[in-house]
Amino acid sequence: MKTIGVIGLGIIGAAWARNYATAGVLAGTWNRTAQPDAPAWKESPEAVASAADAIQIVVADPAAVEGVLARILPQLGPGKVVVQSSTIDPASSAQFAARVEATGARYLEAPFTGSKLAAEQRQTVFYLGGDRALMAELEPLLAQVSSSRVAIGTREQACTLKLALNLNAAAQMEALCEALTLARRGGVSDEVFFGALEKNIGYSGLVKLKEPKLRAGEFSPQFSVKHMHKDMRLASRTAACADFPVLEAVRDALKTAEARGLGDEDFSAVIRLLETD
Repeated sequence: MKTIGVIGLGIIGAAWARNYATAGVLAGTWNRTAQPDAPAWKESPEAVASAADAIQIVVADPAAVEGVLARILPQLGPGKVVVQSSTIDPASSAQFAARVEATGARYLEAPFTGSKLAAEQRQTVFYLGGDRALMAELEPLLAQVSSSRVAIGTREQACTLKLALNLNAAAQMEALCEALTLARRGGVSDEVFFGALEKNIGYSGLVKLKEPKLRAGEFSPQFSVKHMHKDMRLASRTAACADFPVLEAVRDALKTAEARGLGDEDFSAVIRLLETD
């Protein structure tokens, strides 16, 4: 089996690195903020790229991916693969792929769904864009950290789908917070609200995941406000979607939440914007 290096040790990247290490395929890890206790830690992204067959990038945004690529490109060439798992826009994907392939290396767009718990339990789902032969080649490796690998189409389509799905999640989250607040203001208990919602067509995996946080008012990040806000900014620049009314509404809510110091909290913390003194 190929070896892999992970660049970016946030909530998701750190969980993947541990699972790759357990599987015996981790060749190196690096993070902009040093984490020398991380498995297979290297002192630079160049060292990770040199040591690993595949280099998986999972960082904050297109600018961060650009910074990583600028450093590792000299280490790439035939036999190397860049697995790009950060949430980025389609135009950036095309640009990054061209730069990687100019070295003789290959490039797979691999955004994903699944928060901290899913990553820890190897339940990540990858949305793969690019060459299907490369997807098949990397299947045994990506299977070490995920439950499903779904072929979407082109790299750009994989990026677009990821942004579309995050828009859906952000919109559901805002609606759930407003509905829960409406019920609370009417004197309906959380127990009654969620019990009734479970039997309603509006029940979803998002509700199941976020119910404990909303009921407890505990917003440690599974997926942060600042990252969802970033994704909605990218979505608004994709496929002429800037005038979508729901997208604009959730962008405004996330922007306000971040401005109020909630950027590092779970994106379910947007419910705090509805609280009254």
